[in-house]
Amino acid sequence: MKKILPVLLAASMCFGSAQQAAAADLLGVYRDAIGYDAQFASAKAALDAGREKLPQGRAGLMPTIGFSASTTWNDFNTTTRSTPPAEFLRKYNSNGWTVNLSQPLFRWQNWAGYKQSELLVAQAEMQYSQAKQDLIVRVAQAYFDVLLSQESLASAQAQKAAISEQLASAKRNFEVGTATITDTNEAQARYDLTTAQEIAADNDLQVKRQTLATIIGREPGTLKNLRRGLQIGRPQPDDIFKWVESAEQGSIAVQLSQAGLEIASREIDKQRAGHYPTLDLVASRGRNTATAGTLTAGSGADSDVTTVGLQLAIPIFAGGTTVSRDREAVALREKASADLDNARRSAALAARQAYLGVTSGLAQVKALEQAVVSSQSALDSNKLGYEVGVRINIDVLNAQQQLYSTRRDLAKARLDTLAAQLKLKAAAGTLGEDDVAAVNALLE
Repeated sequence: MKKILPVLLAASMCFGSAQQAAAADLLGVYRDAIGYDAQFASAKAALDAGREKLPQGRAGLMPTIGFSASTTWNDFNTTTRSTPPAEFLRKYNSNGWTVNLSQPLFRWQNWAGYKQSELLVAQAEMQYSQAKQDLIVRVAQAYFDVLLSQESLASAQAQKAAISEQLASAKRNFEVGTATITDTNEAQARYDLTTAQEIAADNDLQVKRQTLATIIGREPGTLKNLRRGLQIGRPQPDDIFKWVESAEQGSIAVQLSQAGLEIASREIDKQRAGHYPTLDLVASRGRNTATAGTLTAGSGADSDVTTVGLQLAIPIFAGGTTVSRDREAVALREKASADLDNARRSAALAARQAYLGVTSGLAQVKALEQAVVSSQSALDSNKLGYEVGVRINIDVLNAQQQLYSTRRDLAKARLDTLAAQLKLKAAAGTLGEDDVAAVNALLE
């Protein structure tokens, strides 16, 4: 029993370590990024600020109430010019307070500003949605970059091990006189080159891991890789024109530009309202108290004042400012209209590029899968030919390099295709966490 207990404790510790070292997946990494990424945090703060535009716009339609109070010490010394002159002294304290209320009845610029604030809030919501989609694309791309770097490093290490065996074989054959020194030199040169590639691949992996760490706020650890032999489906609908049409209408960039055009139109209404009269309901309630005194006697007075009325203001001339701002608003609306056209064209182009990236990627994956099989057969044939003397060492080395290069290209094609699928959804404005979960299901 004494011998079994330490074994059980050690096994428990190993199991706990294995649980802590469990590989992270794309969905978990994305959720970590939501809580840490600085760009996304900035977008959330911008959303909170944007939502305040609505109460600010509504305030122009609400009454304003103000309170003021004062206290003053007065000291009067008056001397008459009569004969004989007379002198009067008055020293007293006066106090007062006033409450003012103003309720806009007709201020068209305030109403236009309120409708504009609703559009500004909607625009802030769209910008937040765009930031969320951008986060998904950035996290997925950083995740895939790490996987590809790991594949490149593993390929370099495997190729180095294979070349090492070929180098040892060339040395043995040279020692027994069945091969020339050329075979050894070629294998040594290829081994040294692969060593340099391994170092570069390891450095690139560290850089890619740090890039992902800046998004999620921690070292990514071990990441789940794509399942071997997975089949990536074609985009649905499988029609490039439908995706382009969807992007021209549903792209968040297009929606932002549409909101910008509507905001610019409201700005014209607001600036032109500078020519319109304004009508306000005004009311005030106040009290003044004065305690007066002279050399011989004192007196005081209290007064209460209440006023209610309508106040009409008609602008006549403001130095040309109102007209200039009107022209400025019209020009900005033309700019917003051009920006909307550009956003639609850019969204359509992005959808086409992403769709073609998916379809060409799928074709590349299929071709490279067959190329891996062919490269493996070519390597086996060259090894056999080298053993029987019909192939030289360089043929085997070239076949090995082709096989590992093809495997790396296949991994890259798969990852690029998945990234293109996410970008296609983003171009159409439909990218969400469900799409992250769908890609996550393709991992080991």
